[in-house]
Amino acid sequence: MSRGAEALALSVWNSASDLSWEPRRSNAMAHRDSDVQEECLREDLKFYFMNPCEKFRARHQIPWKLGLQILKIVMVTTQLVRFGLSNQLVVAFKEENTVAFKYLFLKGYSGIDEDNYSCSVYTQEDAYESIFYAINQYHRLKNISLGTLSYGENEENRIGLKVCKQHYKTRAMFPSNETLNSDSNTEADCLHLDLQALSENPPGWKNSSFFRLEFYRLLQVEISFHLKGIDLQRILSRELPDCYVFQNTITFDNKAHSGKIKIYFDSNANIEECKGLNISGSGQKNTQYVLAFDAFVIVICLASLTLCTRSIFLALSLRKRFVHFFLEKYKRHVCNADKWEFVNGWYILVIISDLMTVVGSILKMEIQVKNLTNYDLCSILLGTSTLLVWVGVIRYLGYFQKYNVLILTMQASLPKVLRFCACAGMIYLGYTFCGWIVLGPYHNKFVGLNTVSECLFSLVNGDDMFATFAQIQQKSILVWLFSRLYLYSFISLFIYMILSLFIALITDSYDTIKKYQQNGFPVTDLQAFLKECGSRGQCQKQPSALQCCVCCLRRKESDDHLILPN
Repeated sequence: MSRGAEALALSVWNSASDLSWEPRRSNAMAHRDSDVQEECLREDLKFYFMNPCEKFRARHQIPWKLGLQILKIVMVTTQLVRFGLSNQLVVAFKEENTVAFKYLFLKGYSGIDEDNYSCSVYTQEDAYESIFYAINQYHRLKNISLGTLSYGENEENRIGLKVCKQHYKTRAMFPSNETLNSDSNTEADCLHLDLQALSENPPGWKNSSFFRLEFYRLLQVEISFHLKGIDLQRILSRELPDCYVFQNTITFDNKAHSGKIKIYFDSNANIEECKGLNISGSGQKNTQYVLAFDAFVIVICLASLTLCTRSIFLALSLRKRFVHFFLEKYKRHVCNADKWEFVNGWYILVIISDLMTVVGSILKMEIQVKNLTNYDLCSILLGTSTLLVWVGVIRYLGYFQKYNVLILTMQASLPKVLRFCACAGMIYLGYTFCGWIVLGPYHNKFVGLNTVSECLFSLVNGDDMFATFAQIQQKSILVWLFSRLYLYSFISLFIYMILSLFIALITDSYDTIKKYQQNGFPVTDLQAFLKECGSRGQCQKQPSALQCCVCCLRRKESDDHLILPN
């Protein structure tokens, strides 16, 4: 072969070698890139499931969320205590005024309400005296009241009493002949008595035909009036006082026509803006300090809300990366249990708490400057948010194994307990309706569905058992016998069987968690991926797709196979 042919053959061989080397080099580079991406994903996952101390040691990341939660506990609790003390003054002022009004306007009031009404009368003379007594007491209010009260305007912008009576249009009743001639339609008549009419001497309004009551067709008499008052005790707390408008109604109920007229007293207190306040002292300055403190609480909660929301979005992005990598490498989907590991329920709890604290603090600031008066809504928001803040502390205790048992037991037992309660609730509702319809007319604890439910719940916990048995009226032997069968069966069923099973479910979950803590928790796809090493030489054999699927199915079928990421 000539030298030219040899050179040509060598050139062709080199070209062919270069062409075969290019795919191998490209595959090697792609494999290295895949390994780098896999190692980066594994490191990000490991860092995500670290606790704040481990994150600080690994990357020197300052645990801002942990610091904010500790600061927020102190700030929110202090805010709640201050508002709670203020709210107690408001509630106490309303309740004490209601009691004072009953003593002032109800003749013969003993201080103890009769069932759900204040008092009662049994003769026509007592009924007239009670009506006239309330009217006279209203006229003499400023001379007899110990409170800072004055007359207020009603819905018609008039000062005075409004007396209304409701009765059947026509009715003739003859009990001796057992005959009744009645019209089911009703009509109402009203009379307004101003201060000038009440000041007449002798009182001409008493002789009015309006007060000639025909009790055989009378349904009710209603006396309504408005009073104003000022809560001066708030000045002692260095706060601005509240001005109240009390909408009082006295109702003489004769709808049953049983010979007993029930007297109801209802007082609805509304807080209104005080006009012309001129209070010297440090009250105004103290209000500014409180507003500044509330504003600082809002800033802290907004910062916590921002950090937790950011963490949730980063976790969802990390989950998306993990799901895409698993699908690309192992050609299968990640099981739902591993997907939920990226959703941190504690962050959601903190976000809800922060939102409620921000809204409650804004309402508190408006109440402080007397623009709003909704104490109840504000107290619900602040109280619930403080509850959630303190519950969130359990998350950090969960990093310690001895304290972690409570969280894991609750997580493991909750699904089974909810299913068990759904079944037991059907039996409970059946007993509730049965007790209400049968024992309601004969027992005070069974007069309403809500009362029956509370009574049965107390019986389940072993409270007030003998009193429940003893208070049943023996007017009907059949009902009395039924009540014994009803109560014995309910107590035996719920205490000895249902409650015992309820406790057994939680105990079983606790035993399972203790066993897992000693022998190890079931390994999931996510945990197996985190335990893999970065380099090929050190990596162990990866689990097969069949084994991983079996693991996911096993965790899906059992509620006890739980992991708790740091």
